[in-house]
Amino acid sequence: MTITKIGILGGTFDPVHFGHLRPALDVAEQLNLDHVRLIPCSVPPHRAQPQATAQQRLTMLQLAIKNNSRFVVDDREIQREGPSYTVDTLKSLRDEFPETALYLILGTDAFLGLQTWHQWEQIIALAHIVVMQRPDEKLDISEEFKQWYQKHLVKADKQTELAGSIWPVNVMQLAISATFIRQQITAGSSAQFLLPDSVISLIEMLGLYQQQDK
Repeated sequence: MTITKIGILGGTFDPVHFGHLRPALDVAEQLNLDHVRLIPCSVPPHRAQPQATAQQRLTMLQLAIKNNSRFVVDDREIQREGPSYTVDTLKSLRDEFPETALYLILGTDAFLGLQTWHQWEQIIALAHIVVMQRPDEKLDISEEFKQWYQKHLVKADKQTELAGSIWPVNVMQLAISATFIRQQITAGSSAQFLLPDSVISLIEMLGLYQQQDK
């Protein structure tokens, strides 16, 4: 039986850029995901509030993925009150897709901070966790976290399950950050080739990121 497989990539996307999109596409192709849901957070628990509004970030995402049917923009965190906790998002997705394999896509920095997340131990029961790594990258983790990692590392007989495993995936990681892009725009420098032209056009039209990050 073939199961549907959905990737989940959250973030502030302030703004979305190729460092988000290209690795997510690598994961989608390697794991044969039916699609990847890009979910902009409304109130990030671990960082400052984004400069762009929720609606502006949502529109940037919609422009960025309009030519790739493998991506879907999902606004459930923006519609939800309070902090954008990943565990709540996964519960919502699990209710909506009870027979679907869910793959939460994380960069190594996010994965290494997983133990600081709200109700983090529930996450693995709701979804698989995909850890995006460079081919030569090693995870520097504590012994306790390493034991948890090894316990859940995907096995051949677990590959058709709906949740519960950690999947390390080698991806093309681009050294691009939203912070750097905002700094470029604030300084009056070009951000071309760092993010889609359609997103740059919207940023220019709305006059976003003209003020320095606080």
